[in-house]
Amino acid sequence: MYRAPAVLALVLTLAGCADVEGLQSEGDLGTVHAPQSLWKDFRPAPPDPAQKPGTATVVPGLPEVADLSMRGVNPVSVVRADVTSATEQDGGTGRLVDPRAVRRIALCTQAVDGGPDCPVRPAVYHDLTGNGREELITALDLDGRLSELRVYTVQDDGRIARILTQRAVLEGVEVAAEHLAVREPTSNPAYVAVSDYVWDPKAGIMNLSQLTLDDCASLTGVPPSPDAQRCTR
Repeated sequence: MYRAPAVLALVLTLAGCADVEGLQSEGDLGTVHAPQSLWKDFRPAPPDPAQKPGTATVVPGLPEVADLSMRGVNPVSVVRADVTSATEQDGGTGRLVDPRAVRRIALCTQAVDGGPDCPVRPAVYHDLTGNGREELITALDLDGRLSELRVYTVQDDGRIARILTQRAVLEGVEVAAEHLAVREPTSNPAYVAVSDYVWDPKAGIMNLSQLTLDDCASLTGVPPSPDAQRCTR
């Protein structure tokens, strides 16, 4: 029996299910909704000037640096003076400094490195301002996970000023030229957040210039650079 027309009709019917580009409908993708704002009537209070991470703040109680070099200054003494001053200003409320910082800095002795129990990390010196003078970069570990990153500079008048403080889980800290990058964990274990701080010569502060996401090398299988730290969870 000759059935070619029937077969041809079936082929034409199936071909009619696709458009000229060969694309097919994926069905209803759902209704698009506008974003819903939460708690529209709630607004945060304006920050105190000393609370802004990039605000330069002279640390009281420290002698002026005659040679304008941070290398001759005891890092633990700088952090201790800064924490003491901030605590006096906020009355121990934690508005300017974490209350744990006071208890932790009390573990430091008068030794240059603060002693074996001192939570102040070894000082790193790097010119972040581009003026040929090195800044002091250190951190105060509040517990086994959270830390306060602190950066200090010597102003032209010899006074020591804090130009950056950042409370964070320090997955890693990197410096390059006038950039300071802070790597922090995110809610997604495959990524870390990278905050890039850059010196602003007009304002005289370290400004957050960029916030990006980066792969967590230990979880993605991508080998890190020799100086990079693997993500810890």
